[in-house]
Amino acid sequence: MAAPAVPVETAEAAEVAPVRKSKKKLLVIVGLLVLLAGGGGAGAWFLTAGGPDAPKEEPPKAPVYLPLETFTVNLQGAEQQFLQTDITLQVSDPAQVDAIKAHMPRVRSRLLTLLSGKQAGELVTAADKKKLAQEILAQVRQPFDPKGKPQQVDDVLFTSFVIQ
Repeated sequence: MAAPAVPVETAEAAEVAPVRKSKKKLLVIVGLLVLLAGGGGAGAWFLTAGGPDAPKEEPPKAPVYLPLETFTVNLQGAEQQFLQTDITLQVSDPAQVDAIKAHMPRVRSRLLTLLSGKQAGELVTAADKKKLAQEILAQVRQPFDPKGKPQQVDDVLFTSFVIQ
């Protein structure tokens, strides 16, 4: 007997069905690759903060310190008490060091006046010393000339602090 004749449509449909499956798989694979590549590119962009056009952060500048000569003053009060302290100024740049050194007699005068006006009881706690550091900072920042610019002093550091 002869094999039943397969209609032409059925034979074509059988050939087309596997092709559709492979095209579908191919589209899914290509879609996943595009998605992964896009995600990887976006991740790289975020990690490099926008690429080579992004502004570069400069490393922080090393601090510049200016140690002052030791201050020894009589403190106010009924008892005869003395304060001996070493102070170091932290400034923004070496130009500020030169400006302060050029006016050191004025700086020392301002600080001696400030320190000698204190009583021993005002300088006991850490909070008292922080307050004194802020007062010293205000004195040193004042312009040396009537129309001059204030000094750029960032911090006042006590390297020695003795009350007797």
